Amino acid sequence: MRLLFLAVLRRHTGNAVTAERVRDHLEAAGHVCILKDASDLESSSEIAKLIEAESLEAAVALHLYRGGRLLQGHGIPFGIIFGGTDLNEDVNHGEKKKVMGKVLEEARFAVAFTESMKEMAQAQWPHARGKIYVQSQGIVTGPNSAFNWNTFLHQSGINQSADNLHIFLLVCGLRQVKDPLYLVDAFSEWHREEPNVYMVIVGPEVDPVFTREVGARVKRAAGVRLIREMPQGDLHAALKNCFAVVNSSVSEGMSAAILEEFVQLAKRLVSDPALEREIVANGREYVRACHSWQAERCTYQNLIRTLEGSIQD
Repeated sequence: MRLLFLAVLRRHTGNAVTAERVRDHLEAAGHVCILKDASDLESSSEIAKLIEAESLEAAVALHLYRGGRLLQGHGIPFGIIFGGTDLNEDVNHGEKKKVMGKVLEEARFAVAFTESMKEMAQAQWPHARGKIYVQSQGIVTGPNSAFNWNTFLHQSGINQSADNLHIFLLVCGLRQVKDPLYLVDAFSEWHREEPNVYMVIVGPEVDPVFTREVGARVKRAAGVRLIREMPQGDLHAALKNCFAVVNSSVSEGMSAAILEEFVQLAKRLVSDPALEREIVANGREYVRACHSWQAERCTYQNLIRTLEGSIQD
């Protein structure tokens, strides 16, 4: 089957990674999957021309509003994958919410990444209750076996023995919504107390103006380093070698109280090897049980078969 896959494909975002992974799942089942950036296709007529030119039989969209609305009324069956923006932002705009409801009426299936996303969607659009499925994002890693952790530390400006270091990695595209500066002052203060503790921010330049702000702030912060974009294999290897991975995001509503709690818990983790081993083991089991790449592939391949059935009908 020839499929159109619409997604907002801005580089260095989770959407782009998800779209590539789902496309791989579909192509592994023998489908031809043409991935297009929804930002480049703003009119219905452009979609109609693309469908005709490529002899497309069905479609999938990542983002109910940004992608799904472009698939309405073209006579081909389609499914959608909810994006966080759909349920956290766009649903609060009356006209967008109305459009998304219409898209769900026409969509053959919808995928939410979590049960909470599914519940939010069902509360907003009860008519779609029977077509929303939950599939967590699959995780697969491929660390570069030739990666050298000591070289990475040296390039980061950390000239200490790796055996005595505790490196916390924050991986994100350098844009304001990810708030990579959130932990900088706390880590800098901690580093002054314990010089073997560092935070390394690893992220590509997404917002040039904000990137300069991050760079200037990090230069003034003891114990904090900034590394620009890395090949994925090297990044996975760095994640494997670091002490812990941290994350921050404006959309998650963090507060000063949470920041204080984070530092307290991070210090406990550093001083308690048994706790570290327990968290690592539990995390590995959680990923195996809840974020299986194979389970994700099976789900999407099965859902696409429902579109094939629609074509035959």
